[in-house]
Amino acid sequence: MASWALGLHEALTGLGEGDHVIVDGTLIPIDRIRADEPYCSVKHRRHGMNVQVIARPDGTPLWFSRATPGRTDDLTAARAHGIVQACLTRQILVLADRAYQGVGATVRTPYYHHREQPEHYQQFNRDHARLRAPGERAFS
Repeated sequence: MASWALGLHEALTGLGEGDHVIVDGTLIPIDRIRADEPYCSVKHRRHGMNVQVIARPDGTPLWFSRATPGRTDDLTAARAHGIVQACLTRQILVLADRAYQGVGATVRTPYYHHREQPEHYQQFNRDHARLRAPGERAFS
């Protein structure tokens, strides 16, 4: 079954400059004992595997990553799987949540502490959330 899955670069074929994708990660819960520390997500307070997804603007999944241990944060997982570099190479705009803050390149994240910022920052965050919402549904 895994041999049928597209690789990252094949999944991005046909996308280019001016296109955008939505990147998100999720923790898939697993049953583990306390000794399996790498699988323990401190953020979620449970054991699991981190999976990254790249979705089209309409929410259709293009690519799912291999599962990494649950304590791997989304940004580290995206870099390890080459998502950031692949999208930068093709000049594809990436919409992501705050977990990907600081990546730069072609990745756009919401402004942090937007309530303390001017109104146009708040409007940017609302527009960003509206565009990213279908990608959040890619896991379901």
